[in-house]
Amino acid sequence: MTHETIAANGLDFHCLTAGDRDAPLMLMLHGFPEYSGAWHEMMDRLSPHFFCVAPDQRGYNLSSKPEGVANYTGGKLATDAAAIIAHYRPGGRAAAVFGHDWGASVAYALAMRTPELLDRLIIANGVHPIPFQRELAKGGPQSAASQYIEWLREPGSEDRLAENAFDKMATLFGATMDMRWLTPERKADYLKAWSQPGAMRAMVNWYRATPLKVAKPGAPIPAADLPQMPAAQMRIAMPHLLLWGAGDSALLPETRDGLADLCDDLTVVDIPGADHWILHQQPDAVAAELMHFMGR
Repeated sequence: MTHETIAANGLDFHCLTAGDRDAPLMLMLHGFPEYSGAWHEMMDRLSPHFFCVAPDQRGYNLSSKPEGVANYTGGKLATDAAAIIAHYRPGGRAAAVFGHDWGASVAYALAMRTPELLDRLIIANGVHPIPFQRELAKGGPQSAASQYIEWLREPGSEDRLAENAFDKMATLFGATMDMRWLTPERKADYLKAWSQPGAMRAMVNWYRATPLKVAKPGAPIPAADLPQMPAAQMRIAMPHLLLWGAGDSALLPETRDGLADLCDDLTVVDIPGADHWILHQQPDAVAAELMHFMGR
């Protein structure tokens, strides 16, 4: 694996790369609170077949951290991904974009806005915004599971997360999940990424910038008060694989309901023995399903 820093979309992005640079490009987009190192297991398995590029997304680890919540809107994040593809494949496209958690949100936005930049879309435990907003607004189980979003949006949450050597961040990271994959050595790498100047505020600003609304449990939000999401503009046209760890307690399975109606070609695969951290818990199963989907 190679570490490199590239200029894209007016920012600097630290990227982890692996594989033959002339092989089909696979862009890998991490979520919160991870960083490019989240893709080590996948790169080990996929780099013999693809040129894998995993950037630290804006605000994370060693990439640029522009000031202000407005710099972390979905449109800007998707434009980053497009610019990174353009850097590695000028005038070309990615064979696939692979997103997890918040990285899935960026991948979905990219697929909706610039479908010409990717042949296939792969998501692992991530959500399309239309069904996710529907469940967030109901005041039911997903609303209850997502109350941490409202806590993260509060002023000063980044400082509270960083207290006592990121004790609250580590708790949030692993709450109700199987964290046996997070060895002491790997945890030290995460602490180093979280400790980069300005990183914690920038990471939390992703939550502050999203227009998604989270209902309080038992208090649904009326549809008229929700952000407008035109289904016709948010369709996924390319072949789309959704991999799902059924033990996920942060994203519940009802967030997938109706996804097929928003996609031209959807494949959903449940991965046993995994929760939200599916990429670390079942990397062999994830890689096998991905290779099958890619026709390899």
